[in-house]
Amino acid sequence: MATTKTATLTIRVEPHLKEALRAAAQSEHRSVANMVEVMIREHCEKNNIAIETPTKSDQQREQ
Repeated sequence: MATTKTATLTIRVEPHLKEALRAAAQSEHRSVANMVEVMIREHCEKNNIAIETPTKSDQQREQ
């Protein structure tokens, strides 16, 4: 199974927002990083923002 490379995203948020994110992630048995990814995907879907997915040939070139 091919693995997809990931990118690092560093952000600053107020402590109470970080705690809310941690609580949301915990309630869904997710990591904070995965919770952020899910929230981004849901936001994009709700607002008709396309998320490009790499093709198989793109992934092979990265390897």
